[in-house]
Amino acid sequence: MNLLRDGTWLTTQSILLYARALLLFEIAMFGFFAAGAHGLIVPLANPISTDFVSFYAAGSLADAGTPWLAYDRAAHHLAEQQATAPGIGYNYFYYPPVFLLICAALARLPYLVAYLTFQLATLIPVFLLVRRIAHRVPTILLLAFPPVFWTVGTGQNAFLTASLFAGGTLLIDRRPILAGLLLGALCYKPHFGLLIPVALIAGGHWRSFIAAALSVGALVGASLALFGVETWQAFLTASMGSQAVYTTRAIDLAGLASPFGALLVLGASPTVAYIGQGCATLALLGIVWIVWRHSRDLPLRSAILLTATPLAVPVVMFYDLLLVGVGLAWLSRTGGPAPWRKTGIAVLFVLSLLAGNLDGDSKLLIAPLVATGGFALAIAAWRSTVVAEVRTTAAVPA
Repeated sequence: MNLLRDGTWLTTQSILLYARALLLFEIAMFGFFAAGAHGLIVPLANPISTDFVSFYAAGSLADAGTPWLAYDRAAHHLAEQQATAPGIGYNYFYYPPVFLLICAALARLPYLVAYLTFQLATLIPVFLLVRRIAHRVPTILLLAFPPVFWTVGTGQNAFLTASLFAGGTLLIDRRPILAGLLLGALCYKPHFGLLIPVALIAGGHWRSFIAAALSVGALVGASLALFGVETWQAFLTASMGSQAVYTTRAIDLAGLASPFGALLVLGASPTVAYIGQGCATLALLGIVWIVWRHSRDLPLRSAILLTATPLAVPVVMFYDLLLVGVGLAWLSRTGGPAPWRKTGIAVLFVLSLLAGNLDGDSKLLIAPLVATGGFALAIAAWRSTVVAEVRTTAAVPA
């Protein structure tokens, strides 16, 4: 037990060894899943695809002059099948028309080229930004973080979300306007921006707040100009019914990382799950307000914001735990990792690898544990800083 608590089992050499082994395992898993998806291991009853097909299909409908049909399930599903193969399962699209600006550009490329372009164009910025944040962390440790593997494997947009958060927090004190523009761009996935206004107002970052508002306005205006009011109307109509996807278990709930998802997995009713999520969100709003109001430590403020976000919103999937990874990168700048923190991060690495490999019948709350664990590490670091400041103040003679 002492060995785990003091972290002596995680030397620099052992960390690099474990990271290499984990990365090789993830690459092998990716190859295995890719082969399975193409029926090279066992025959497939029906063809399968990645989540990226949803983005590509929405973009193709926008390019065809009918962007509002991205929110029509029948038309969107047909476009998904035309992009890949007839008979694939449906992948939902509930993003606002702002995201169609990217999807429409990608859909002008062949499907596989578009997939690779999107992943690389969003992975490279987040990688470079995290390197700026955690310059002392070995590169292989960043690449081996399992949500990187899950994002590539699902074709999701977690790299884009993480890039905007990483860039926004990295620049908030030095380049507040650019930081605000980046954070405002999160309106493509608006629920992920829930805590951002609280943090900016509490910290007095008014230039960033105004820039974020202008960024949102510009992106919404561009989508209105290109896709029309009817597309926004279709999005609002579709989004009002989106909760049924989760409350009726139309997707595997085991992949949800939020308190809402955890309660649903445990068998709670949707009403109870929403109440539980609401209580968690209010508590997190208060914590973010306090930290950003009273702390001048950018790494701690950023870590709290990034690790609180996956817990504050109801719909957060296992690949979105990449935000926890960026939060952990910020924690590496808080005066060096405490011994027990190294063990905690190692546990989160293992759990996040398991988080994307559970089916809907599983009662294992792996993804919520990763989100909660990342936030707990950030809170512990903040508490340690507060305690140290109090002791320093008390030691100063009156």
